[in-house]
Amino acid sequence: MAHTRSTPSRFATGRSRDIICLGRLGVDLYAQQVGARLEDVSTFAKYLGGSSANIAFGCARLGLKSAMLTRVGDDHMGRFLVETLAKEGCDTSHVRVDHERLTALVLLGLKDRDTFPLIFYRENCADMAADAQDFDEAFIASSKALLITGTHFSTAQVNRTSLAALDYARRNDVRTVLDIDYRPVLWGLTGKADGETRFVASEGVSAHLQRILPLFDLVIGTEEEFRIAGGKETLVDALERVREVSGATLVVKRGPLGCQIVEGAVPASMDELPMQRGVEVEVLNVLGAGDAFASGFLSGWLRDATLDECARAANACGALVVSRHGCAPAMPTPVELDYFLREAAADPARMRRPDRDATLARLHRVTPARTPRDEVLGFAFDHRNQFFDLAQQTGADETRIAHLKNLFVEAVAQTERSLGLQGCIGVLIDDRYGQDALNAATGRGWWIGRPVELPGSVPLVFDHGRSIGTTLATWPIEHTVKCLVQFHPDEPIEQRIEQETQLRALYDATQASGHELLLEVIPPKLNGKPNAPDTVYRALKRLYNIGLYPEWWKLEPMDAAQWHDIDALVAERDPYCRGVVLLGLSAPIEQLVEGFRAAATSNTCRGFTVGRSIFYEPSHAWLAGEIGDDEVIARARRAFETLIGAWRAARADARGTHPKHEEKAA
Repeated sequence: MAHTRSTPSRFATGRSRDIICLGRLGVDLYAQQVGARLEDVSTFAKYLGGSSANIAFGCARLGLKSAMLTRVGDDHMGRFLVETLAKEGCDTSHVRVDHERLTALVLLGLKDRDTFPLIFYRENCADMAADAQDFDEAFIASSKALLITGTHFSTAQVNRTSLAALDYARRNDVRTVLDIDYRPVLWGLTGKADGETRFVASEGVSAHLQRILPLFDLVIGTEEEFRIAGGKETLVDALERVREVSGATLVVKRGPLGCQIVEGAVPASMDELPMQRGVEVEVLNVLGAGDAFASGFLSGWLRDATLDECARAANACGALVVSRHGCAPAMPTPVELDYFLREAAADPARMRRPDRDATLARLHRVTPARTPRDEVLGFAFDHRNQFFDLAQQTGADETRIAHLKNLFVEAVAQTERSLGLQGCIGVLIDDRYGQDALNAATGRGWWIGRPVELPGSVPLVFDHGRSIGTTLATWPIEHTVKCLVQFHPDEPIEQRIEQETQLRALYDATQASGHELLLEVIPPKLNGKPNAPDTVYRALKRLYNIGLYPEWWKLEPMDAAQWHDIDALVAERDPYCRGVVLLGLSAPIEQLVEGFRAAATSNTCRGFTVGRSIFYEPSHAWLAGEIGDDEVIARARRAFETLIGAWRAARADARGTHPKHEEKAA
């Protein structure tokens, strides 16, 4: 990332925000079939979209305090967009909900390296109704900079709104940025379905842009966008016309060549300007590359970096996004950006395909903002064979198991409300008997694990067949893929290779699908002999050695020394690991509490996901008809809440924060 310079800042001091972005916010539906005509595409991936929103998102991902100023509809897509921005750390306090209009939508295809058909569904959409009443002067004055994209000057309504924001900015020493973002279709210059055309000459658009150019300190655009801004056929002539009306710093994006920056007079030839060269990569998708460029440039500019440093970050961000599917989710983090620039400088040929670099792919997966999971208090009822056996033992109809699992969801919900455990609750639920329970649990903000293994299989077999990627394609992204594997580092070589092959297939599938992965590793006894104290450690080390980096591990209770070794291994091999959760098997609660005390000393153990110790007794009674729904919920709650209290007490003791320690200190 760019370094701060010692010269005076470009910006006013004491501002709580770095940048406010005013403009388009909509849903992008990207074709998943690369090479297909848009007519032939069968599935789409849903992303946040809109130039201003992409920039607000990208700036937040790069560590800036960004805010979005626009409208969304009172609909599911609008809520998705607000939640996506907020999760990334972008201020959404001024994303207003428009109750009369729907959120904008765009369909995009990736036919080939030069053909990207897109259709804007923006007829009377929410973001084009943004109004000056949606914000006040104090909000604009709270920021170092205000960015507006060109579309928000294309109608009388948004032109008034943008000019009001610019007036507030100019009166309060807020630097102003224009991303020209010229889309002829949004100015009514092409057919409604022709979103792909990037340039149509228009004297009216050029004259309109020239009236607003004097209000900006920084202007970013492609060669075609500066030609429309200047109203001239050649780039130099267009830049000269822009310079006649504006003293802004002009940043000209030159595609794979990089960019050129004009600070003073426009030269007679563009060859007289230095080319800020980027990293050459193979292109998958140019859509959104300009928004990534702007985010990278602003990430340096707003930190008072030199323009050369700004351009370096901008070019690298653009290069990364053109090599990936989508725009906003393809934006890099600072860690990714530093790695990419360093590796590209050392080996440019290797970085022509950044999408094939395993380290970069992993950094892109693990370094963006993720839902915090510092504590996981989990009730596991993903068991299948055990519930089938319970039904057989009690003579209950197997179909009753699904209703029982729904009752456990209600028990967990009651515990969450009663103890105020929002953000800490976890469940493990299967889809054989628990699909209804999964549906009921999804969307509550819980940590949800869902098994893929065929119960008891050694070597590992997946419950729905070998095509594990096909299985995950239908799962909500919030479901964590849980796989129990009876894996021993000294097991017969043929069995170990088969198990590792299955685990590799699973790991690759989760990398592609975006689901987090939990590996539950239970080493079996070999030849009837007890496992050595380092067996679990060696099992995890082996899985790391073959390139598996699950977000979560689920492990048996161990002593403090074993936990210390596991902590050291995870810290060395995967500092981005989300943590370890403790399994219970069928141990009595008193025995689990002993295990909690040792696990509580661990830096990586986040909590527990315990099942049979909680559900076995009440399930047997309910299936046998001895108790009703309310009582099975009450009994499950008592056991679950007992474990929660025991875990929290053990963790407090280990950290010296338990009340009894305070009493001793007093």
